[in-house]
Amino acid sequence: MSSVTDRGDLTMRARIRDAAIDVFAEEGFDRGTVREIARRAGASPALVLHHFGSKAGLREACDEHVVSSLLADRSAAADDPSPGRIGAMLTGAGRYRGRLRYLSRLLADPGEAGQRVFESFLEQSRRLIREVGATDRTPPLSDPEATAVLLTAYGLAPLLLQAQLARVLGVDPLGPDAARRLALPGLELFTHGLFRDDSLLTAAREALARPSAPHGDKGEGEPNQDPDPPAAR
Repeated sequence: MSSVTDRGDLTMRARIRDAAIDVFAEEGFDRGTVREIARRAGASPALVLHHFGSKAGLREACDEHVVSSLLADRSAAADDPSPGRIGAMLTGAGRYRGRLRYLSRLLADPGEAGQRVFESFLEQSRRLIREVGATDRTPPLSDPEATAVLLTAYGLAPLLLQAQLARVLGVDPLGPDAARRLALPGLELFTHGLFRDDSLLTAAREALARPSAPHGDKGEGEPNQDPDPPAAR
């Protein structure tokens, strides 16, 4: 069984792609071999290269499929927030494991691949904020772009903290048990927020509205640092 779907229903090209997703997720892009990918797909190494041209071409196809399929599933949940849809996603969370582990390797890539995947998810966050804002489901935002960055970071951070989350939760953080446990707390945080009053937000707004002091000036309430105050002269 593939991490994506039943390989019996796939074309050979798709079977090779899905086998590569599994191998790259487990071994990494450098260590994963065309020979192992071919073995898992029930193909020959020559056939892998026939379909994708090279290992780099195969990786590009995997990148595009993983990102586009996860974004599509994420959008579907936002477009249809029904109990049936959400229940199906939570129950089937384990089937995303291979793609999510692949995605975690992409995000850890310091080069263009990691930047591209972050930008793809960031653009979806921007679109979500625009669409939700147009329906009056959220209050006005002071900086929608910064909010989109935070929303993207919140969603992708668990992929880079798998070991830490596993120790705390006691389950696979990419599996259905973790998905069920984190679903309500996450939605509560976004729906109701953490604080019952806006005192911290109000204080931050007031602080940011004040002119910034020149570098080296003493801020409000800062103790007098004059080594020789007037009274002692």
